[in-house]
Amino acid sequence: ENVSSGRKKPRKTAAFTIHILCSVPTVIIMKISSSAIASLLFFGSTCSAFVPSSNKFNAKTVLNASPISGSKGTGEGWLAKPAAPVNNEESLKKTLDETLKGATFKKRLSLLGSTGSIGTQTLDIVDACPDNFVVDALSAGNNAKLMAEQVMKYRPKVASLATPEAAAELKELLIAAGCDSMPDIVHGPEGIVEAATVSSADTVVTGIVGAAGLQPTIEAIKLKKDIALANKETLIAGGPVVCPLVQEYGVNMLPADSEHSAIFQCLQGMPPGGLRRVILTASGGAFRDLSKDELFKMCQEDPRAVQAKATTHPNWDMGAKITLDSATMMNKGLEVIEAHYLFGASYDDIDIVVHPQSIVHSMVEMQDTSCIAQLGWADMRLPLVYSVSWPHRLKLPYKPLDLAELSTLTFKRADNEKYPCINLAYEAGRAGGTMTAVLNAANEAANEKFRDDIGLGFLDIPKLIEATMEDHKADLKTSNVSLEDILTCDEWARAQVEAKIKEIQSGAQIFA
Repeated sequence: ENVSSGRKKPRKTAAFTIHILCSVPTVIIMKISSSAIASLLFFGSTCSAFVPSSNKFNAKTVLNASPISGSKGTGEGWLAKPAAPVNNEESLKKTLDETLKGATFKKRLSLLGSTGSIGTQTLDIVDACPDNFVVDALSAGNNAKLMAEQVMKYRPKVASLATPEAAAELKELLIAAGCDSMPDIVHGPEGIVEAATVSSADTVVTGIVGAAGLQPTIEAIKLKKDIALANKETLIAGGPVVCPLVQEYGVNMLPADSEHSAIFQCLQGMPPGGLRRVILTASGGAFRDLSKDELFKMCQEDPRAVQAKATTHPNWDMGAKITLDSATMMNKGLEVIEAHYLFGASYDDIDIVVHPQSIVHSMVEMQDTSCIAQLGWADMRLPLVYSVSWPHRLKLPYKPLDLAELSTLTFKRADNEKYPCINLAYEAGRAGGTMTAVLNAANEAANEKFRDDIGLGFLDIPKLIEATMEDHKADLKTSNVSLEDILTCDEWARAQVEAKIKEIQSGAQIFA
């Protein structure tokens, strides 16, 4: 603005508007002068990860008003009914109906994995919004002490631990603490299912790691409970079984991890067929600052340093398994498969871009090539709260996003040669059927063995997964897949990895 004669007059300059969707429900509007446009155009030319596969103008695309998702305009490879309530007329109406009910709701939660990272952060949300949430069931591993503290504070009806010994310890701790409202204390896989299916709960937060979350999630769906999905494997391994059940029982599957929550938030209000492409962001994990050659050399010359670095994440405070998955980038490959089932996108229309700051949690590209992104600090509570409050926005005492404080956001393409797990995930997803279950189980087994420090190399992880997938091709099942098929393949893949590791330890050369 120019100041003249005591009055402010707008300077006549070319300007345009940028809308940024932040984790805090605000729209930031910036007017940028023509002198800055050249810089932005340069930025756009360098961020090739955001550029569509083709820039050619096609009049037929403009004239075609039919609601068909995807970049090809045919809907090829897309799911007509995704697991999340998005991308069709029915889900749009459901979202509107839920929104008009108002934010004065109270949800009753069953929390699976209550002593882990997802569980404790979910309970932080309960503490911040006591008028909106009640905890009816808790399940965890063997941390009886922390479970006892949670039971005393939240007074659930059911408390489940992994083993009978842990359950007995919990009971002793609660008696010693003078618990006057003793929950039903259960244990084992059956205990997790009991926690997930407690009659009073309407939403199940699946914060447990691995395929152990599959059965309790299915049983909760059958009782028409909404799922706040923090367990990737539910859809990665069980997608062919879970997706039809979500449709059959009319439940809402609501993503609780940062990337899929970002996509879900960006898709709110999107008309059917409006989605062209999904863009998942990745921090790049522990080795993001190394080139492929530097990483491979480090693996050869200093495997102990690789072991230590691979289990430490530069941005997020996460569990050991997912931290290593981030280092191999398998977590992003698994998220590609999950995005396919959640939002219906074809694998050809799901891209990955490395974004080290972990502020842009993911993006969607619309049919008009407009991109919408969700931004926020690296705080898991933000996606978690939306998964249990959707479609409402609750006021929370968290630090607002400050773009000026950030100053710089950077992006680059994912290196699929440096991270071979990415290609393995796309290959399994395109194969479909039981192959994704095999990918998931083989990764879990290899991931665990690497963390057990038995001498397995970092680059052996993708090699073991690839070899196991190759062995499964002869028995791949792509239609009429049952839960039994998935569980059988899961068990088989883990055994295959175990057998191959023993061969490696015996000195055999099993990899080309």
